[in-house]
Amino acid sequence: MSGTMVSASTGAMNSLLGKLTALMGEEYGKLKGVRKEMKSMEEEFRSMKALLEKLADMDDLDAPAKEWRNQVRNMSYDIEDCIDDFTHHFEKNDATKGLVKKTARLLKKLRVRHQIASKIQEIKIRVEEVSKRRMRYKLDDYTSKPSYVPVDPRVLSIYAEAAGLVGMDIPTVELTALLMGQEQELTVASIVGFGGLGKTTLANQVYRKLEENFECRAFVTVSQKPDIPKLLNKMLIQIGGCVSHTSELDDVLKKITEQLQDKRYFIVIDDLWDSSAWKVIKCAFPANNCGSRVLTTTRIYSIAFACCCYSQHYVYNMRPLGEHDSRKLFFSRIFGSSDACLDVFEEFSADILKRCGGLPLAIISIASLLAGQSKMAWEYVWSSLGSMFEGNPCLEDMKHILDLSYRNLPHHLKTCLLYLGMYPEDSIINKDDLVRQWIAEGFVSRIHGLDEDVVAGSYFNELMNMSMIQPVNTDYNGEVLSCKVHDIMLDLIRVKSAEENFFDIIDDPQATMLSHKVCRASIQYNGAGHHVALTTLNGSLCQVRSVVAFTRVLLPSFQECKYLRVLLVEFKEARTHKMDLTSICGLFLLRYLKIVTDGDLELPNQFWGLQYLDTMVLESPMKLYIPSDIVRLCRLLHLIVPGGMVFQDGIGSLKFLRTLQEFDFSRSSLESFKSLDKLTNLRDLQLYYDRLDMDDMTMEALHTLLEGLPHCSNLKSFVINSHIRYFDWLGKLSGFPRHIQQLHLWGLWFPRIPKWIAQLHDLYNLELVVREVVPKDDGIGILAALPSLVHLWLVIKEEPEETVVIPSTFGTVVAFPALKHLKFCCPTPLLAFEAGALPRLQNLELRLTVAGWEEVFNWLEPAGINHLPAGIERIFLYCHRNLADKASFSSLKSLFHTHHPGVDLWLPSRI
Repeated sequence: MSGTMVSASTGAMNSLLGKLTALMGEEYGKLKGVRKEMKSMEEEFRSMKALLEKLADMDDLDAPAKEWRNQVRNMSYDIEDCIDDFTHHFEKNDATKGLVKKTARLLKKLRVRHQIASKIQEIKIRVEEVSKRRMRYKLDDYTSKPSYVPVDPRVLSIYAEAAGLVGMDIPTVELTALLMGQEQELTVASIVGFGGLGKTTLANQVYRKLEENFECRAFVTVSQKPDIPKLLNKMLIQIGGCVSHTSELDDVLKKITEQLQDKRYFIVIDDLWDSSAWKVIKCAFPANNCGSRVLTTTRIYSIAFACCCYSQHYVYNMRPLGEHDSRKLFFSRIFGSSDACLDVFEEFSADILKRCGGLPLAIISIASLLAGQSKMAWEYVWSSLGSMFEGNPCLEDMKHILDLSYRNLPHHLKTCLLYLGMYPEDSIINKDDLVRQWIAEGFVSRIHGLDEDVVAGSYFNELMNMSMIQPVNTDYNGEVLSCKVHDIMLDLIRVKSAEENFFDIIDDPQATMLSHKVCRASIQYNGAGHHVALTTLNGSLCQVRSVVAFTRVLLPSFQECKYLRVLLVEFKEARTHKMDLTSICGLFLLRYLKIVTDGDLELPNQFWGLQYLDTMVLESPMKLYIPSDIVRLCRLLHLIVPGGMVFQDGIGSLKFLRTLQEFDFSRSSLESFKSLDKLTNLRDLQLYYDRLDMDDMTMEALHTLLEGLPHCSNLKSFVINSHIRYFDWLGKLSGFPRHIQQLHLWGLWFPRIPKWIAQLHDLYNLELVVREVVPKDDGIGILAALPSLVHLWLVIKEEPEETVVIPSTFGTVVAFPALKHLKFCCPTPLLAFEAGALPRLQNLELRLTVAGWEEVFNWLEPAGINHLPAGIERIFLYCHRNLADKASFSSLKSLFHTHHPGVDLWLPSRI
């Protein structure tokens, strides 16, 4: 990926070369002697870049080669920073007006020209020294060891998850039996086994299977360096409690205990690393003799033993996959079927699987590496694995397998993967955030005319397909929305990062005493002594490119970080703290800014200095003031702010804006609201209105905006959250852009299902509120004909005069051909399903507002429930009455299970 500006292997060399070329064509290049010197340096840099790329493909470099590589990369960052300073200086001075200022600028420019010439001489001397060292070390004589280069890595738009539950049937049954005994007292069981065996997968499978049997339930992950109060707060939220805004451990423990005191609960504590964390966490669990259960997972037997009160009976030893399940997982990942292995690969597969030792993570990693590859690739992998495992799997062998997968990544994917290591262990990483950080850092380049965001998305999918990252949340259309990194892979990433000086993690006072220049910093320190740490940080971060901070107390002085491209700060559980970001306005190279806090946030009075900013994301429950000159950030592409933020006039000048969330038109100026129709590049627009009434001028502006949306051909997603009810003109709207994919129209009550929806063939996610459904209008038929609709949430406000029928066909075609998720909200359960209806349905959610089915319908389910497809996974039922008592629940559950015995039936006790 030669066009990538910045990479782990070549540093900022590509970016530097581009800027040198640009300088030679501008007035700097006209300085006497400067252009010749620049041209000479450019040629030398290109030669160095080629050698850096060559060295990156080699294993086990000796010390001189590593030293030279590191020096050249560091030099590329230093020189790029120097050029950025020059460019920024001239751009800033060119903006001045007036005779006096122009005269002063001219004199200053003459002085700067001499400074440039002097600086170039310094750079030249440094380049010559590095070049001599290259000759002395004879680095050009290095030859690469034989290595396989992957052939055109596949770029898939949708991640097809491997058969991750292969071999889980028997362990699930065994562990379920262990947990669901007749004991009424609190029982703790523990899954133990080394990394990569699938402990978390098994725990999650058992959790999903059993959770409906418990009134309170939670699944939390601990990690190696846990923030116990934060972890317990996550548990508190999941069991239905109110989050504690203090960091006092006793307070959180007390709230959890009170919430669980008289309830049957099921808690999963995943990935315990030391007994001290368990000693604290277990204090939250009351022994209430309600049949409660706790399940832990750990790699360490002594911790599992302690969790189970030193009873071996409740320790479940995770076993590697057997030969049959290993083959099934391996071939399903490569060929899509466990029986599809070609004879040409059979000679290698048995040996490769033997060396994977039945470890699911190892099998999936190797299978992902081999998918779609030639016999030569298989032979290379087979020989590279050597004689490891041989029936004795261990963590180091697992890391060797993952290292093999890493070494076979293209350079640009290695760089993107290393960046993931800046997030804390067990983080759920949002895809949009991640790819925009890659772009801001310069890891992504435009290829084949595609936008950077499209290319970055393909990088993400490649890493997913190679099983280097794992999916967490997916959109209804199958697109992965967030990911995580397995802890063994994270260990490997951080080892590689240390070798490449790619990023530094600052998580204790000693770690902040850094003797080297920091390229990227991940601040994860929450302990005492933060003032000392802050002082030492400021000197180390003078050339930092990215700062990601997950801390309540430690932030650097951003005035020192003038070359910063990415700033991400998560400042949660800090309502008593105030975050001061007034100094960020001087970050003239900043491209990505995201701040997440539940405390006070002080922004600068002006944003004009952030001229390269692409992305701004602010998340805070507090009232925020955003500077009015934000409209001068002409490069801004993504603007995401909390509802309640006030926009003044001029937002229509942000012509390149693609994302705008959540624009509060109940507080922003009317002129700013009207100017939204000028943002013709918008892909994603979310509107917010939190008042119960609306004046005539705002209503007219809303009407005008909605009428103009069909002309916004780039719009893919539109959301409006409001308390608005019904307007007469809603029934007369002309529609939305034909290629729109998501519509959430909460708060806008349409009289009936609009006919223009039939034109939206790319629509896959629709949430719609209508006053009534009239059979003669065939509104259901309009929805049934949508070919891409995967998720539908339909709210009917008035009781239907006739039963709403979900058809099996619409004309000559299958009705709802793609629908997998149906949410239906209606005053009464007047709903029926034709035979063959909803062939791909997986989840059905019924929200009913009657006092209870048994009073009106004698517990009869919607007609045709037996016609629902056998593949349906879950049915959710919501009623405005507590129906969670055992007798009622059992009756309804039996009724639905008559037709769908394997389905998970949910009947929450509250709405």
